[in-house]
Amino acid sequence: MEHFLYGVLTAGNLVAAAFFLRFYARTKQRLLLMFALAFLLFTAQQALLGLEVTQREEQANAYLLRLAGFILIIAGIVSTNFGKRHRNE
Repeated sequence: MEHFLYGVLTAGNLVAAAFFLRFYARTKQRLLLMFALAFLLFTAQQALLGLEVTQREEQANAYLLRLAGFILIIAGIVSTNFGKRHRNE
């Protein structure tokens, strides 16, 4: 059952990444690209956990992918906010 749930989460993250990529192609906003890349990292992390490629003690390394995804999202938000400020001045 646990493997099934990891598969569902992996597929959900992949669908979210595809939606963000589609919206990025339409609008060319950098924030949407950052979200798409972050969800691709979340997909890889869930797939690693679901396939049990790592041992239980080494699973903490898989969560570094999730951390990298959140850092991408934060960087996208910050770059979007500072980019607007400089354009209005």
